[in-house]
Amino acid sequence: MENQPKNHISRKGLTVWRLYGVIQTAVLTLLAAGGGTAVFFLDGPSWLYAVLAAVPLLYGFFAIYLFPKIRWERWRYEVREQEIELQHGLFIVKRTLVPMVRVQHVDTQQGPILRKYGLAAISISTAATVHTVPALVNGEADELRQRISVLARVAEDDV
Repeated sequence: MENQPKNHISRKGLTVWRLYGVIQTAVLTLLAAGGGTAVFFLDGPSWLYAVLAAVPLLYGFFAIYLFPKIRWERWRYEVREQEIELQHGLFIVKRTLVPMVRVQHVDTQQGPILRKYGLAAISISTAATVHTVPALVNGEADELRQRISVLARVAEDDV
């Protein structure tokens, strides 16, 4: 795609998404172990052990390594005077233009994992939707929130 938005999210976002993948894979592994125990006590077929072992391994590869990498490489954003452009996606790349006159409010969000890595997410609310820019460094998130807020007020005054 030509003329992509110029700003990337923080590289730490890749680490955070991989950590989320580790947590999800651990939960899936526990469920698979429970399934293996059930197969053992119910005298199920032995090939089910291989399936119950393979599923968490494959899921772990995709959720910890592959998907976060692709997601991070594709996530871009740019704030202009008249609009905010967002680009993201895993298999299908979605590009969104949010007109500044439609922005109602801007929030920052930070859970415990994002806080540990010094990151925050920005939520841009319009009347119909909420758009999120994930994994920005705290200072950058605050600055971006302020800038969008000012530009949205200016755009509203011009209308």
